[in-house]
Amino acid sequence: MDRNLALDFVRATEAAAISSAFWVGKGNEKSADHAAVEAMRKAFSIIDMDGTIVIGEGERDEAPMLYIGEKVGSGKGMKLDIAIDPLEGTTITARGDPNAMSVFAAAPSGCLLNAPDTYMEKIAVGPKCKGAIDLDASVEENISAVAKKLDKDIQEVTAIILDRERHNVLIENLRKCGCRIRLIRDGDIAGALAPAIKESGIDILFGTGGAPEGVIAAVALKCLGGEIQGRLKYRNEEEKQRAKKMGINDLNKKLMMDDLVKNEEAMFAATGVTDGTILKGVRFTSHGAVTHSIVMRAKTKTVRFIEAHHRFEHFPDY
Repeated sequence: MDRNLALDFVRATEAAAISSAFWVGKGNEKSADHAAVEAMRKAFSIIDMDGTIVIGEGERDEAPMLYIGEKVGSGKGMKLDIAIDPLEGTTITARGDPNAMSVFAAAPSGCLLNAPDTYMEKIAVGPKCKGAIDLDASVEENISAVAKKLDKDIQEVTAIILDRERHNVLIENLRKCGCRIRLIRDGDIAGALAPAIKESGIDILFGTGGAPEGVIAAVALKCLGGEIQGRLKYRNEEEKQRAKKMGINDLNKKLMMDDLVKNEEAMFAATGVTDGTILKGVRFTSHGAVTHSIVMRAKTKTVRFIEAHHRFEHFPDY
């Protein structure tokens, strides 16, 4: 994949982040999400790629743009699978809570799992713990394995998990292990990335979250040298049938990195909307805004943090 595309992709996440940041703390999830979607869709129009949305805003009849199957880009250049979440954390943004961001992932056509809009049980770690975890192992076994790899006592290991009622037993088991826990309201993708970012203070992610977010996180972790494992958790028979139509034959398969992202030619970009464990949020100035982004390539394992200063009189109108 052309490395020059990386800056084009991050411009799209910057545009979405800035547009949605106007809605931080205003209690309006729909307006925040709509602003991000519209800005990202406009930014895509000038990128030289033949992209197809494989993870997006939903089915065509549910979303006016950035829906699954939509073609994006100029139509010139490489055929790409595109996985996006223009605003990861609509509730976060509406509340003004941490870890909202605009997210983009891409890989050559046919290389990203077409995940249905259902849940996924997940476990994720950073590079030092790659190969040490197992989704089917107990909490105690995984925490012990991570502690050993990181040369830490179990009480020094920090797990991150979504604060949901469905995780009550999991949280209790983690507490019995004696490890530290960081509960988060939302921000599934940021939570999965955190163990691979040294400065985050997070060592492992547990829990069940969105399946599409799991695929996007897998791209980022492949770029960072980390690992995520997952298993789809269906809420009803309709979701199982949708998964089959999307090419998933073994509905209960433990999904490994290469099942989620089948190629090293993958890229990931994200821009913070609100301050979080990885990225700073959008800061408005008297003439524009300052954004903080991360952009990564799986092939080279290059990770770039970009602080951009935007002046609104020169901000592109895509």
